[in-house]
Amino acid sequence: MSLIREQDAAEICKRLENMPTPVRLIHFTQELNVEYGRETRELLQDLTALSDKLTLEVYDFLLDKEKVADYAADKVPATIVRNGKDYGIRFYGIPAGYEFSALLDAILDVSRGTSELSEASKEKLRALSVPIHLEVLVTPT
Repeated sequence: MSLIREQDAAEICKRLENMPTPVRLIHFTQELNVEYGRETRELLQDLTALSDKLTLEVYDFLLDKEKVADYAADKVPATIVRNGKDYGIRFYGIPAGYEFSALLDAILDVSRGTSELSEASKEKLRALSVPIHLEVLVTPT
Protein backbone atom coordinates (compact mmCIF):
# COMPACT_ATOMS: atom_id res chain seq x y z
CA MET A 1 0.00 0.00 0.00
CA SER A 2 1.39 3.36 -1.05
CA LEU A 3 1.55 6.28 1.35
CA ILE A 4 0.80 8.59 -1.59
CA ARG A 5 -2.82 8.56 -2.71
CA GLU A 6 -3.48 7.85 -6.39
CA GLN A 7 -4.89 11.32 -7.13
CA ASP A 8 -1.93 12.95 -5.37
CA ALA A 9 0.49 10.73 -7.31
CA ALA A 10 -0.94 11.99 -10.59
CA GLU A 11 -0.45 15.62 -9.53
CA ILE A 12 3.08 14.91 -8.27
CA CYS A 13 3.97 13.26 -11.59
CA LYS A 14 2.81 16.40 -13.41
CA ARG A 15 4.99 18.60 -11.17
CA LEU A 16 8.04 16.39 -11.68
CA GLU A 17 7.70 15.67 -15.41
CA ASN A 18 9.71 18.72 -16.48
CA MET A 19 12.70 18.18 -14.23
CA PRO A 20 15.69 19.15 -16.39
CA THR A 21 18.27 17.06 -14.50
CA PRO A 22 18.15 14.01 -12.22
CA VAL A 23 17.98 14.41 -8.44
CA ARG A 24 19.22 12.00 -5.79
CA LEU A 25 17.55 11.57 -2.44
CA ILE A 26 20.04 10.22 0.09
CA HIS A 27 18.23 8.85 3.10
CA PHE A 28 19.65 7.86 6.48
CA THR A 29 17.65 5.76 8.88
CA GLN A 30 17.99 2.90 11.31
CA GLU A 31 15.75 -0.02 12.08
CA LEU A 32 15.21 0.49 15.82
CA ASN A 33 14.14 3.43 17.95
CA VAL A 34 13.41 5.89 15.14
CA GLU A 35 10.00 7.49 15.16
CA TYR A 36 8.56 7.47 11.62
CA GLY A 37 11.71 5.83 10.24
CA ARG A 38 9.91 3.09 8.31
CA GLU A 39 7.18 5.46 7.12
CA THR A 40 9.72 8.02 5.90
CA ARG A 41 11.61 5.41 3.88
CA GLU A 42 8.34 4.11 2.38
CA LEU A 43 7.21 7.64 1.49
CA LEU A 44 10.51 8.32 -0.28
CA GLN A 45 10.31 4.98 -2.12
CA ASP A 46 6.78 5.84 -3.28
CA LEU A 47 7.92 9.31 -4.36
CA THR A 48 10.96 8.15 -6.34
CA ALA A 49 8.78 5.59 -8.14
CA LEU A 50 6.88 8.52 -9.69
CA SER A 51 9.77 9.88 -11.76
CA ASP A 52 12.63 8.25 -13.64
CA LYS A 53 14.72 11.32 -12.77
CA LEU A 54 14.51 10.63 -9.04
CA THR A 55 16.67 8.05 -7.31
CA LEU A 56 16.82 6.99 -3.69
CA GLU A 57 19.86 5.78 -1.78
CA VAL A 58 19.18 4.41 1.70
CA TYR A 59 21.89 4.08 4.33
CA ASP A 60 21.87 2.81 7.89
CA PHE A 61 22.82 5.62 10.28
CA LEU A 62 24.62 3.25 12.65
CA LEU A 63 26.37 0.98 10.13
CA ASP A 64 27.26 3.32 7.27
CA LYS A 65 29.48 5.69 9.27
CA GLU A 66 31.53 6.78 6.26
CA LYS A 67 28.40 7.89 4.36
CA VAL A 68 27.06 9.59 7.50
CA ALA A 69 30.30 11.58 7.72
CA ASP A 70 30.37 12.30 3.96
CA TYR A 71 26.89 13.86 4.09
CA ALA A 72 27.15 15.32 7.62
CA ALA A 73 23.89 13.69 8.69
CA ASP A 74 23.57 14.22 12.42
CA LYS A 75 20.14 12.73 13.19
CA VAL A 76 17.62 10.32 11.71
CA PRO A 77 15.56 10.02 9.71
CA ALA A 78 17.51 12.35 7.43
CA THR A 79 16.89 13.01 3.75
CA ILE A 80 19.35 14.93 1.59
CA VAL A 81 18.25 16.43 -1.73
CA ARG A 82 21.08 16.82 -4.24
CA ASN A 83 22.33 16.28 -7.75
CA GLY A 84 26.00 16.63 -8.70
CA LYS A 85 26.17 19.43 -6.15
CA ASP A 86 25.25 19.34 -2.48
CA TYR A 87 23.22 22.48 -1.74
CA GLY A 88 23.02 21.65 1.97
CA ILE A 89 19.32 20.78 1.82
CA ARG A 90 18.40 18.40 4.65
CA PHE A 91 15.03 17.17 5.84
CA TYR A 92 15.01 15.59 9.29
CA GLY A 93 11.97 13.59 10.31
CA ILE A 94 9.17 12.63 7.99
CA PRO A 95 8.51 15.19 5.25
CA ALA A 96 4.72 14.87 5.46
CA GLY A 97 1.97 17.46 5.38
CA TYR A 98 3.29 20.93 4.49
CA GLU A 99 6.86 19.60 4.56
CA PHE A 100 6.05 17.29 1.64
CA SER A 101 5.33 20.31 -0.53
CA ALA A 102 8.64 21.84 0.61
CA LEU A 103 10.39 18.58 -0.35
CA LEU A 104 8.87 18.72 -3.85
CA ASP A 105 9.94 22.37 -4.21
CA ALA A 106 13.47 21.47 -3.09
CA ILE A 107 13.62 18.63 -5.63
CA LEU A 108 12.57 20.96 -8.43
CA ASP A 109 15.00 23.69 -7.36
CA VAL A 110 17.90 21.22 -7.20
CA SER A 111 16.94 19.79 -10.59
CA ARG A 112 17.01 23.30 -12.11
CA GLY A 113 20.08 24.34 -10.14
CA THR A 114 18.31 27.53 -9.13
CA SER A 115 15.86 28.77 -6.54
CA GLU A 116 12.92 31.10 -6.69
CA LEU A 117 14.55 33.62 -4.38
CA SER A 118 14.28 37.22 -5.48
CA GLU A 119 17.38 38.91 -6.89
CA ALA A 120 17.44 41.18 -3.83
CA SER A 121 17.60 38.13 -1.53
CA LYS A 122 20.30 36.51 -3.66
CA GLU A 123 22.33 39.72 -3.54
CA LYS A 124 22.10 39.86 0.25
CA LEU A 125 23.18 36.23 0.50
CA ARG A 126 26.18 36.84 -1.78
CA ALA A 127 27.24 39.67 0.52
CA LEU A 128 27.60 37.33 3.53
CA SER A 129 31.24 37.03 4.51
CA VAL A 130 31.04 34.10 6.95
CA PRO A 131 29.30 30.72 6.72
CA ILE A 132 25.85 30.55 8.29
CA HIS A 133 24.11 27.45 9.61
CA LEU A 134 20.35 27.88 9.20
CA GLU A 135 17.73 25.47 10.49
CA VAL A 136 13.98 25.71 10.11
CA LEU A 137 12.10 23.73 12.74
CA VAL A 138 8.47 22.69 12.41
CA THR A 139 6.16 20.73 14.62
CA PRO A 140 3.14 18.65 13.51
CA THR A 141 0.56 20.38 15.70
